[in-house]
Amino acid sequence: MNHLKGIPVVSAAPAVRSGEKYRTAQGFSAIKDGVKATAGTTPADRAGLYGKLKAPIPQGRGYEFVRRTVREHALATVCEEARCPNLGECWNAGTATIMVMGAVCTRACRFCAVDTGNPHGWLDAEEPRHVAESVELMRLNYVVLTSVDRDDLPDGGAAHYAACVRAIKQRRAGTAVEALTPDFRGVLRDVETVVASGLDVFAQNVETVRRLTHPVRDPRAGYEQTLAVLAHAKRHRPAVLTKSSLMLGLGESDAEIAACMRDLRLAGVDILTLGQYLRPTIHHLQVQRYVTPAEFERYRAWGLAHGFRECVAGPLVRSSYRAERVLAGDNVGLTAASAAASAAAGADARTVSP
Repeated sequence: MNHLKGIPVVSAAPAVRSGEKYRTAQGFSAIKDGVKATAGTTPADRAGLYGKLKAPIPQGRGYEFVRRTVREHALATVCEEARCPNLGECWNAGTATIMVMGAVCTRACRFCAVDTGNPHGWLDAEEPRHVAESVELMRLNYVVLTSVDRDDLPDGGAAHYAACVRAIKQRRAGTAVEALTPDFRGVLRDVETVVASGLDVFAQNVETVRRLTHPVRDPRAGYEQTLAVLAHAKRHRPAVLTKSSLMLGLGESDAEIAACMRDLRLAGVDILTLGQYLRPTIHHLQVQRYVTPAEFERYRAWGLAHGFRECVAGPLVRSSYRAERVLAGDNVGLTAASAAASAAAGADARTVSP
């Protein structure tokens, strides 16, 4: 025990540093931020274009209500835990993202800062009820359920996902539910379990272009596997909207972006989001380029020209950004003039398609 001026002082337990192994409250080991620390890593990317971008200060009646409810009832949202720059805008619209099945992922993608480990089958059996209660308390009009990958579970967590969706719909039938799911190792019957649960939008992120899938994603993930999951979800229940997301700035070319858009549309994907990859720690992949807002506008026009119901693109856009607006079917307020410009951009997109 340490002493200060003769008075015994109890030292706080040291915080777990990024890349270090620790033991969770449930008793299994995990790696902080998902990627082990290695020698020779380079500093995290902090400078450049995105140092000048500012997210609006969260405010507004809807935001204040959700924030107060979250505090009073000790609720957990990905919006806060991931420090999403769009939190205020989404909460004002009655939309929030909740992560289920714990905070430790069985995979170790090199872009993601979620902790990695093996939960050995651990699940909170009461979570579906608690999630539904949270959605009811926050009076959400639209909720996104997301999760870590759970390869330790026989069905990848599909039944648990479905139970969460059903519990929400039972408590608040008017709330639209989007499930941003794992790929369930490509097991299509598990995809069916989630799609048949009563959800409104099924999402699985391709994350990057075909060439960069490895090393960007864990070896157990795959470009074709994600496309197969999305295609099967649409075939199994055509009325459900399907959605995917691309991070830009990892070294992809324009031709590869256009090819990925084509592949996603061939899989029947309705909605695409495009955002800037930002390196979470020095142990993760480096940013290869910062995509300008003007380039994001061009890519969005490409997406609409390829036939996506909506293509949301921007430096701070994340998978769940203003997710509820896709149900309006208005291209997130896209004007007729912008639509015409997007159609004209179709030729541009096609010229770079392989």
